[in-house]
Amino acid sequence: MTTHPTQNHPDRLLRVVPHITDRMGICRSAWWKGVKDGKYPKGIKLSPRVTVWKASEIDALIANLGK
Repeated sequence: MTTHPTQNHPDRLLRVVPHITDRMGICRSAWWKGVKDGKYPKGIKLSPRVTVWKASEIDALIANLGK
């Protein structure tokens, strides 16, 4: 059984590209539209041009999308 890299570090911070877009199978613009629409969680601003998300939030989002 393989584990996903974020399972060992659930509070690791992920950037949209490539981490979130690869895991979600969507493009960057689709991710940002989902954030704007409230479908995806808001990120943590590190600077005016850098936003990150906790890996645990993305794991939970992916788990809930299948329900």
